[in-house]
Amino acid sequence: MIVVNTENVPGQTVREVKGLVQGNTIRAKHLGRDIAAGFKNLVGGELRGYTELLTEARREAIERMIGQAQQLGANAIVNVRFTTSAVTQGAAELYAYGTAVLI
Repeated sequence: MIVVNTENVPGQTVREVKGLVQGNTIRAKHLGRDIAAGFKNLVGGELRGYTELLTEARREAIERMIGQAQQLGANAIVNVRFTTSAVTQGAAELYAYGTAVLI
C-alpha cells in the first residue's frame, strides 16, 4: 500500500477514487509516564514517554486507515492528514485520514 501526503503519487496516474478512509485511536496517559513527564518539566527535555505514546497511536491509526482502503480495493492512499484532539482530561484521539485510490 502506497501512503502519501500529496495529491498524487509521482509517476503514477489515479485510475479510480475509492473514497475517504480513516483510522483513529484514543489513548490515555499512563501514571508512570505522567510522573516521569512531571520531573522532565522541571529540568527540560523531551518527554520520551509521550513521544512513544503518540508514535504508537499514529502507527495504529495508519494501520486502521490502510485496512479500510484495502477493503475498498485501493492500492494507495493520497492526501493523508493527521489530527489530534482531547477527548477527556488525560485522553487524546489521534485521527488519520486520506483518499483511497487505485493507481
